[in-house]
Amino acid sequence: MENFFSVADVDDLDQVVQEALSLKANPYSWRELGKNKTLGLVFLNPSLRTRLSTQKAAMSLGMDVMVINMDKEGWALETQDGVIMNGTTVEHVREAAAVMGEYCDILGLRSFPSLKDKVADYTEELFNKFVKFCGVPVVSLESATRHPLQSLTDLITITEHKKVARPKVVLAWAPHVKALPQAVPNSFSEWMCEAQKQGLVDFTVAHPTGYELKEEFTTGARIVSDLDDALAEADFVYVKNWSSYHDYGQVYPLEGDWLMTNKKLALTNDARVMHCLPVRRDLELSSEILDGPNSLVVKEAGNRVWAAQVVLKRILESLKK
Repeated sequence: MENFFSVADVDDLDQVVQEALSLKANPYSWRELGKNKTLGLVFLNPSLRTRLSTQKAAMSLGMDVMVINMDKEGWALETQDGVIMNGTTVEHVREAAAVMGEYCDILGLRSFPSLKDKVADYTEELFNKFVKFCGVPVVSLESATRHPLQSLTDLITITEHKKVARPKVVLAWAPHVKALPQAVPNSFSEWMCEAQKQGLVDFTVAHPTGYELKEEFTTGARIVSDLDDALAEADFVYVKNWSSYHDYGQVYPLEGDWLMTNKKLALTNDARVMHCLPVRRDLELSSEILDGPNSLVVKEAGNRVWAAQVVLKRILESLKK
């Protein structure tokens, strides 16, 4: 593995999940692999689980870790070429990424979309320029369009807790007070569609009309606008809000009941409920579910460590070749 950005960087989903679960059982079995290697974690946006889990994963592999919150501690970055930098940007990504590559063996990068310019966000300019100029492997800690470590975590969690060989997995849109990116649902859909191709899950996406994701992320999924219909016989329900892709970054007046409650849960096959966190209680997901026996959100968050660790392990192994 050279970089980690999407499901396309993994060609053996079941194998990578089993490898992650093996690391969970023996977290320190590869400590020599990362000895004298440094991971740099670069955050342009807030993080709790991504930062702590990736840092813990690296330390368990014997790596040293450096963290910089660029939005608070670094210079404002310019990404465009051929511009005179006489405005608010102080350092060009060409130099910033290259310098970070001098200090680190692997970089992790987290940035959010603007939700204003669809073309700019979906070209992933910042991530791609870091890959181009830093000269070392790059791991996405979430980008404008994807959150692959979260999605790998979700597949690990589903595999760990499934009761049937091919569980029915539902991605269920949820209400929110503001416009949120499509990165998590894009990524979850992309990974679940690939898992479906490999016979690991049966995947459905449920959202109100107008919240369709970009088609490349949902190819092969069953897509419905009736949450109750989607929940029938579901084994896992992944709850997440997102804003419109087609009417980019917009939200619409809510029609219908999209809050997951125990009443909705009764329509399922006693489904386990997932969310990437942070979650707004009783807006996105009811407290009765979050505090109840069907919630997997904390165990899911715990598995973030093993997703990060298996990715870092594979990249470290590629550096030794």
